[in-house]
Amino acid sequence: MTVLPESSVQAAMAELESAEDFLEYFEVAFDPAVVQVYRLHILQRFHDYLKKEDWPEEEPALQAFCAQWLQQAYQDFVNSDAKTEKVFKVFRNNPQEVFVPLDSAFK
Repeated sequence: MTVLPESSVQAAMAELESAEDFLEYFEVAFDPAVVQVYRLHILQRFHDYLKKEDWPEEEPALQAFCAQWLQQAYQDFVNSDAKTEKVFKVFRNNPQEVFVPLDSAFK
């Protein structure tokens, strides 16, 4: 198995700390209000997208590839919400309905 050297894109991503850092690095236009609410969801969705795909080896293609998937992850939350997108396990669990009689709720 050949181990490829780390690309400059991968090295840069390792240094990025916030959703805003990623969006700015990959030159994805964003609304700060959307990122404020969905920052973790966007980054997790971006990670999930990257995990499913084969990464290009060439630097310009890798830069475009990551930018495309980050743009898609961001758009997922511009056009939807966390409950609908179900990025995290807490949203994927099927909650069971629980009946609590009104008279016992105030005891």
